[in-house]
Amino acid sequence: MPPTVLIVEDERTLAEVLADNLQDEGYRTLHAADGSSGLRCWQDERPNLVILDVMLPRMSGFEVCRTMRGRGDTTPVLFLSAKGQVEDRVEGLRAGGDDYLPKPFHLPEFLLRVENMLRRQRWGVGETRQETDDTLRFGGHKVDFRAWTATLAGGRQEPLGERELKILRLLSSRQNEVVSRDEILDTVWGDDAFPSSRTVDNFVMRLRRLFEPDPASPVYFHTVWGVGYRFTPAGTQVEAR
Repeated sequence: MPPTVLIVEDERTLAEVLADNLQDEGYRTLHAADGSSGLRCWQDERPNLVILDVMLPRMSGFEVCRTMRGRGDTTPVLFLSAKGQVEDRVEGLRAGGDDYLPKPFHLPEFLLRVENMLRRQRWGVGETRQETDDTLRFGGHKVDFRAWTATLAGGRQEPLGERELKILRLLSSRQNEVVSRDEILDTVWGDDAFPSSRTVDNFVMRLRRLFEPDPASPVYFHTVWGVGYRFTPAGTQVEAR
């Protein structure tokens, strides 16, 4: 089955143009013309990607996204909006969006963003996936990517943020390999945010505080100095250099 893209857009002409171009690229498309219908379609059809207009009848795109994120859904979301100011993009990211494209936009850029987001969604698929694509187990811990929670070895449950989950998914899909800070920034934050490499370090520190027996002597999340990080699910006392 080709990837399914749900387009939630009340401008009919634009929705038809997007659908036609996505179908030409080999994707299956669905369409909803208002927020409430989009929410129902998202829940019922489980698309691989959601193209979500911000200003929709009956329910805004931000409300739709917040609702699904609150239910633990991690489907990638690309917001479209005539509002392109920094504060608008920030609000979209805070609502749980993965990318934000101001109108008007060029179709080649739109299609490339869709391709990149769907490629990132396939992390964990293949020989390195853990149990299922939605679950990661290591060291007695269990991470549920759909519920945005971690059940720690001692039984305590902890919520996980979107960036933490994405870093975990990336590192676990490349277990025992070194993943550079630049690759983490590009994969997790994309082109529309400008964090520093120190931001990645802070998120890894948070993961260590949650999962490591001793965060000062990590056995799962290793620093490779000057490069990035390596995830070893079996655990090792040796800090990579």
